[in-house]
Amino acid sequence: MPSSPTPEPEDIVVQDAAAMGRGLRVSAILLVLLLGLGALGYYVLTVPKKAGLLRVTRISAPAQVTNTTRAMVPRVPFTDITAAAGIRFRHNNGATGEKLLPETMGGGVAFFDFDNDGDPDLLFVNSAPWPWKQSSTESSRVPGIVLYQNDTEPGGPIHFTPVSGIPDLERSFYGMGVAAGDYDGDGWVDVLITGIGGARLLHNEGGISFHDATTAAGIGGESRDWSTAAAWFDFDNDGDLDLYVGNYVRWSREIDAEVGYKLTGGARAYGPPMNFQGAFPHLYRNDGEGHFTDISAAAGVQVKNSNTGVPAAKTLGVVPIDLNGDGWIDLVVANDTVQNFVFENQRNGTFREVGAVSGMAFDSYGNTRGAMGIDAVRFTHDGQIAVAIGNFANEMTAFYVAQNDPMLFNDEAISWGIGGPSRDALKFGVFFLDYDLDGRLDLMTVNGHLEEEIGKIQHGQRYEQSAQLYWNAGATGMLTVGTNEAGSDLFRPIVGRGGAFADLDGDGDLDCVFTSLNGSPVLLRNDLTPGPHWLRIKLQGTSSNREAIGAWVHVVAGRESQWRHVMPTRSYLSQSELELTFGLGTNTVVDLVEVTWPGDTQPDLIPGGLVLNRLHRLSQKPRARKP
Repeated sequence: MPSSPTPEPEDIVVQDAAAMGRGLRVSAILLVLLLGLGALGYYVLTVPKKAGLLRVTRISAPAQVTNTTRAMVPRVPFTDITAAAGIRFRHNNGATGEKLLPETMGGGVAFFDFDNDGDPDLLFVNSAPWPWKQSSTESSRVPGIVLYQNDTEPGGPIHFTPVSGIPDLERSFYGMGVAAGDYDGDGWVDVLITGIGGARLLHNEGGISFHDATTAAGIGGESRDWSTAAAWFDFDNDGDLDLYVGNYVRWSREIDAEVGYKLTGGARAYGPPMNFQGAFPHLYRNDGEGHFTDISAAAGVQVKNSNTGVPAAKTLGVVPIDLNGDGWIDLVVANDTVQNFVFENQRNGTFREVGAVSGMAFDSYGNTRGAMGIDAVRFTHDGQIAVAIGNFANEMTAFYVAQNDPMLFNDEAISWGIGGPSRDALKFGVFFLDYDLDGRLDLMTVNGHLEEEIGKIQHGQRYEQSAQLYWNAGATGMLTVGTNEAGSDLFRPIVGRGGAFADLDGDGDLDCVFTSLNGSPVLLRNDLTPGPHWLRIKLQGTSSNREAIGAWVHVVAGRESQWRHVMPTRSYLSQSELELTFGLGTNTVVDLVEVTWPGDTQPDLIPGGLVLNRLHRLSQKPRARKP
């Protein structure tokens, strides 16, 4: 092959010059492009913009719902009976324009039988005018708690009568949450109220009055506390109720002013708690004789930020549940904008925080979310536990489902059909209930935003929002229920916060109540057409706590196997009834009823068949208390 001629030195110089020219032209073009991109970036970052709308990419659940399945969603209307039932309560958040963080949180609600007449009464937690804005006389006109006595007659319409003339109940207080429990075992349910300035314990004086026992019991906390979610449960299995009280953030009017959240344009606004320091919870051990000891630090529930050493918790929800089936109750804590906690009971008076290891601390991408309300149940026929957490707007409702390891969870919100539909709303109250009595637990969320002007600055958001109801279709997943199936009253937009359920009229189906920020609650009667069979069970403990809080009941009827947990603490700052409801659908025979009492791992078999469509009261057989 002939060789290439060797270029003369003169040719080399000419070729190099041409190459250099081409290189300079390319460099010049690249330089112009870079300068253009830089100018564009400078413009994007520095030029003032109009208040635009935030657009969020929508996501949808996998395409798994057929028209045939959609047609299976039952028609169960809910009817607003608030006024007809005699409910005149209106929440007061004390807002006067300063845009203080507590004004966004609202209050809880509780169903509990305070007078032991066998039906659920109704309690609303109120906030109050700020002391620097109102005179003491004006402030006292806003009661901190409003209690209604259920006086529904058998077969008659649901009706409540306000209870008045109890000074310790009516004292003005910037309240938040409620937890009811018979802490001294005298047979009368007592009430704890959380809020700004610590918690208040009200002892039930035989169903005719309440006495403030906070100081005597030793559970008030600190004056700078902002207590939120609280739960009665027996963490040490000694037969009496202990108490967990979560705190939100370290807050004061001065701190709020320094944080100074503002809307685009400079107007003062409500904001998230990221710039507020967290706060430790309180765990109180019941010592008997009406007194408690704060064991928070020694018990291991005071988690610190690993980088700063300050309290890490910003708690708005808590649910006690025995996650691993060892007979000792654990705690799952919903924290706002920081990781959720899972406190595993070590059976020696202490807890170990395993939120990250369990998979419930973060979302599927390792991010924290704005967690509000929480509920936990045995969700599937084989008894797998599911934990639902209501999160902030543009974040899906979390739906953590236990895997083969009972302490390992995976967020299955999308695969169950909850993820996409739940994303837009700002979820507060969240709770499971079998609203159609088919034996499968459905899911309800109570929704509402923080900022009145949110619709002007964020596309698709509204201050008042509709509740959401998901019907459990079994293996197909959860289907969103609409007005065609449940009526319009359930979905009337409100600034929703707390939520709870109870059978108010003894017809077996579950009625609901939602609270509204700075507004009136919504009491909803379940108008399920008679036909599905049901079973309701009320437990009474002897060696365990009197209300059997923490017990499990397992019922098998036909091919349906279902579990219910005696745990009134659920949702957001709220509490539902103690009675357990088992929907039986078309089944006419109950094949199995087992009760696992608090602190036990082996169930007691309930002998004999239980008559359908009625409430059964079951008492624990006396036994020696465990050492």
